[in-house]
Amino acid sequence: MKILIIEDDLSIAELERDYLVINGFECDIADNGIKGLEMAQKNDYALVILDIMLPGIDGFAICSKIRETKDIPVLLISAKKDEIDKIRAFGLGADDYMTKPFSPAELVARVKMHINRYDRLTGRKDKTSKIKVRGLEIDKDARKVTVSGVEKQFTAKEFDLLLFLAENPNRVFSREILFDRIWGMDSIGDVATVTVHIQRIREKIEADTQNPQYIETVWGAGYRFRS
Repeated sequence: MKILIIEDDLSIAELERDYLVINGFECDIADNGIKGLEMAQKNDYALVILDIMLPGIDGFAICSKIRETKDIPVLLISAKKDEIDKIRAFGLGADDYMTKPFSPAELVARVKMHINRYDRLTGRKDKTSKIKVRGLEIDKDARKVTVSGVEKQFTAKEFDLLLFLAENPNRVFSREILFDRIWGMDSIGDVATVTVHIQRIREKIEADTQNPQYIETVWGAGYRFRS
């Protein structure tokens, strides 16, 4: 899923982006209100993170414009703590309001909450629970993997790792990001376990592990699932 961050402070925008990417999201950044509004209107985003104080057009006006055509979650961020600003934000259709400074981890938690709530209410999630790529089929609900119609046995972590890569095709993820996403920051172990699990997955789904057609190694960067 892709998120739009409209924030003129690049250091804040990049911090937000980095935390969201670690948690499996894609992110676009706009550093002014005019550009941000144009991107929000033209593209399909799962959620918009919107600063109030912006050059060009302020966040209140952008939120109002977004609401004219889209019903996606909008999370407003501001240094303003006045109650009247919060009331105005919600009156214009914002789904949430966070004041600076805030914890990036809390931002990620709120983003996930609003996206999940929106998905439940609208049924935005994929109608199918299956991912099919050439001869590979991943059944998310049944947690089953088949290759050319033959079921392969996967451990829980192997399945989670394969599913995460398949749900984010053509994107390169470092071993560190994959370890954090699948095992969690506080897990016992190290990133070497990612390499071991990738090898095991390849043995189960690849016809030739030396020339993989699904999970590629991008040397010096990480791994990528080819859609």
